[in-house]
Amino acid sequence: MLSTAPEAQTSVRHLFRRGLVIPAHPLALTEDRKLDERRQRALTRYYVEAGAGGLAVGVHTTQFAIHGTDLLAPVLELAARTAGEAGREVVLVAGVTGPAAQAVAEAELARSLGYHMVLLGPHRELDEDALIERARAVGEVLPVIGFYLQPAVGGRALSRDFWTRLAAIESVVGIKVAPFDRYRTLDVLHGVVRAGRAGDVALYTGNDDHILADLITSHRVVVDGREVDVEFVGGLLGQWAVWVRRAVELLEEAKLARGGDDAAVRRLLTLDGHLTDANAAIFDTANGFHGCIPGIHEVLRRQGLLAGRWCLDPAEELSPGQLAEIDRIWAAYPWLRDDDFVAGGLDRWLS
Repeated sequence: MLSTAPEAQTSVRHLFRRGLVIPAHPLALTEDRKLDERRQRALTRYYVEAGAGGLAVGVHTTQFAIHGTDLLAPVLELAARTAGEAGREVVLVAGVTGPAAQAVAEAELARSLGYHMVLLGPHRELDEDALIERARAVGEVLPVIGFYLQPAVGGRALSRDFWTRLAAIESVVGIKVAPFDRYRTLDVLHGVVRAGRAGDVALYTGNDDHILADLITSHRVVVDGREVDVEFVGGLLGQWAVWVRRAVELLEEAKLARGGDDAAVRRLLTLDGHLTDANAAIFDTANGFHGCIPGIHEVLRRQGLLAGRWCLDPAEELSPGQLAEIDRIWAAYPWLRDDDFVAGGLDRWLS
């Protein structure tokens, strides 16, 4: 178990604020839809060895259906224990969901397992006032990362005022911005600036359709006559559940671009379209994201990390035509993949 002592939390918060690749960790299942512990460990080892600075477990990509079941605790525990083998600090983020009582209980579970932060998922049955109170309650247990999730996969529209109020909560240390919508992305940026916490709340892109453009852009937000520069420091992404070695390299290049390297900006703007096209196939945008998680599983299956595409819900499979789209982007963009890196470590990770 990782330490949650104050000095450890300070170190973790510094790493998080600096900007990391944080894959949204999938759930490895056997053909009979039971937890495949061997391959679940292998995924964690792959992410850590690829250079990911953190892991997000129990989030949408892990399948929200594990919440409220006996599967949540062992999945969280296995990731934390395996990450502890790394010999370096890995920021552990636990996804928590539900109304306030459930979210607090899940945060307490995460804290007991050594997690450092929680990603607080949306809850459609709560109004904005109740969501703010829920965030305050969860923040009494662990630092909170807010989560703007797109409506197509369970999120909802939230006002600019909501993000101002959320960012003003001292226990909120970051926001995953994933509405897949530029207007709503700006609502979060303006909210953080209005709250006066642009220097304290780390912004992580979850916009899988706009990853590199988010990461290289310095946003100048004007609020009440003040100009404040804010930027995305890293990504907490389902897309970064695959091809993670390359994702780490891309984030490092994005930091150079934000620092004024014009050549890096040009390279990444070219790659941005490639990565977005690849994401469209993997996330199944043509069918309203129905095959998003199976698409991620298919990439990991091709690399040998997963044995199959199985999800908890047997109906959750690739959409018609999605496999052909994955074949297309697989051939089109070999420079986005990390097949050689995975092949070199696979036997060790599966051992």
